[in-house]
Amino acid sequence: MENKLIVSSSPHIKSPESIKSVMSDVLVALFPAALAAIIFFGTPALITMIICTVAAMLTEAVILRNKNIFGDGSAAVTGLLLALTLPPSPPWWLCVIGSVVAIVIGKQIFGGIGNNIFNPALVGRAVLLVSWAGHMTSWLSPVELTATATPLAGAANPGLLNLFVGAVPGSLGETSAFALLLGAVWLFYKGLITRRIPGTYIAAVFVMGSLLDGGFSLATGLFHVLAGGVLLGALFMATDMVTSPVTPRGQLIFGLGCGVMTMLVRLYGGYPEGVTFAILLMNALVPLIDNLTLPRKYGEVAK
Repeated sequence: MENKLIVSSSPHIKSPESIKSVMSDVLVALFPAALAAIIFFGTPALITMIICTVAAMLTEAVILRNKNIFGDGSAAVTGLLLALTLPPSPPWWLCVIGSVVAIVIGKQIFGGIGNNIFNPALVGRAVLLVSWAGHMTSWLSPVELTATATPLAGAANPGLLNLFVGAVPGSLGETSAFALLLGAVWLFYKGLITRRIPGTYIAAVFVMGSLLDGGFSLATGLFHVLAGGVLLGALFMATDMVTSPVTPRGQLIFGLGCGVMTMLVRLYGGYPEGVTFAILLMNALVPLIDNLTLPRKYGEVAK
């Protein structure tokens, strides 16, 4: 006999969205950037993305003892995001180590999805960057696939149009601004991200780049927005709902802090790029930001 009455704990109003549906939407949004990487860097880019994604899914499946390696899709997102932060043709073992670190240290060690305080993909990239800096800075020029430097690392300025389209050397996911913006449109449409974090992040980078890098120049500000990993970080990593503030004011502060830290590293630090460390540092400050920006309770009287 069927149960006519089902008793369960609150909440009783459920959203039609699930973790799997959200992660599937993120994968759809990342598809333009992944496709652009394959167009510009060919088979090596595809192999890198496959290894990172599969390694991340297998690692999580082993830890959770889940025979369905796709699971809720979060591991696939982590693996693909990690791949998009890597050079076009890193050693296969580097991809595997990065994915394992991202899942184990960046995510599962905190208790799994929803409990991690740092963006897992950036944790994996940070460990790889400080451990194997040579492999992490081996860039290739698009199409020709010859060794070269990135615009942020001292190469000649390729021009704003090339930066926007993606015909520049760099990590797989940071070359084509157009592809990243196209994917972000899907996230905005689905309501998965708002303008607060990416807006303040990009604005801070633009203003500081325009004012502090060799004198006032709007073109230089645009260069800093389009070059490197600013758009990838601002649109797909800083907006991670688990590791970003929940309050509107907190999100504005978080995005602003990410942008300021990114530019401080770029202009005055020892690395040409600061997106990874900027977002991870601001991830650590999220509990404090949320606590300081909590809205007042209705009817509360200030002491």
